[in-house]
Amino acid sequence: MASVTPSGLPVPERVAVVGAGMVGLATAWFLQERGVEVTVIERDGVAAGSSWGNAGWLTPGIATPLPEPAVLKYGLRAVLSPSSPVYVPPSANANFLKFVAGFTRHSTMKAWKKAMGSLVPINDLSLASFDLLKAGGVDADTFEAKSFTAAYRTAKERTTLLEEIEHIHAQGGDITFDVLTGDEARAIEPALSDAIGAAIVLHGQRFIDPGAYVAALGDAVIARGGKMLIGGAVTGLRDSGRGVVVETETGAAEEYDQVVIATGAWLGRLARQFGVKKVVQAGRGYSFSVEVEDLPNGPVYFPAARVACTPVGDRLRVAGMMEFRQPEAALDPRRIKAIVESARPLLKGADLDNRHDEWVGSRPCTVDGLPLIGATGSPRVFVAGGHGMWGITLGPVTGRLLAEQMVTGKTPAELRPFNPLR
Repeated sequence: MASVTPSGLPVPERVAVVGAGMVGLATAWFLQERGVEVTVIERDGVAAGSSWGNAGWLTPGIATPLPEPAVLKYGLRAVLSPSSPVYVPPSANANFLKFVAGFTRHSTMKAWKKAMGSLVPINDLSLASFDLLKAGGVDADTFEAKSFTAAYRTAKERTTLLEEIEHIHAQGGDITFDVLTGDEARAIEPALSDAIGAAIVLHGQRFIDPGAYVAALGDAVIARGGKMLIGGAVTGLRDSGRGVVVETETGAAEEYDQVVIATGAWLGRLARQFGVKKVVQAGRGYSFSVEVEDLPNGPVYFPAARVACTPVGDRLRVAGMMEFRQPEAALDPRRIKAIVESARPLLKGADLDNRHDEWVGSRPCTVDGLPLIGATGSPRVFVAGGHGMWGITLGPVTGRLLAEQMVTGKTPAELRPFNPLR
């Protein structure tokens, strides 16, 4: 290594990033911006995890902590029902029970406000980070949400999001909106059914086709000289005192100056030995795509049903659910059915019985709703994950700030609340 940072740590020249989702590839790209040679190692393929089939929202205005007081309102009986928007299957797994207990403990208004205050500074940098990728040659677009509509049956249902927006503003968040009647909302989005009686339209948000975007980001990393090693899971990491030895299931072992663990719901498997004790639990989301007579101009959200709809190409992607289960578990058709039955009375002209691309992916969730970004117990091993539902929105800014920390040796102020050793 040619030089050291102001903190006395060597500046990395060769870094391995484990994981080729949005977070891992954004970290790789921003490391390249700082002159670092990057190798991305991925078990399955680019965007193979939760990056592919999610709703694709770029919505920093409502990127909020997952543990919230509303979760507690469901009650035990509700969360044990496979049709519940938040589903917790019975389990005796000690880590899982530890996660549920911690998640419940953080589902208070006091904890939510503190976590929201931590997210606002990084939320504020998120869309500009996508613009940096575009300006730097990433051949993928973000789309302005000409209308981002949160739709409800009644005005009373709508008060929950209005109160949440007030709390977001109180913590310094910047979001503007209009309050509409059902008829006003249908005039903007004819895909809303007559059952919709109230709505909120959020301004300044965007959306993407997440699979296509992350694939383009991977192509950009390769085009700038990055290596992409696909098909071999990392089985071990070892700090040699000079660098980090990366071992894969293929039997290969190579040493890098530093390593970033960006493996989503599987983050704990490699990070635990380096002092990262926070449980990262898979919060699985489901999606499918359908034809719709009137394709919306932007995302449509049904908060009471926890169903998110996004125009992707000429079809509507319908996504939802938060299923706390092992990430490798098979797709549960009961969860798809639950989304369909929740969406059916709320959407007009949607062919919900002719579904394509049924999918389940595992969002990496933490008990306090905050991601894990930064150095571990080893100064050569970093983690980036645990973003819950906001890995797409916050992936680029995560990579941008983490690359800065790795190369300069200084932790950006925006990352301090996300210390992986907290």
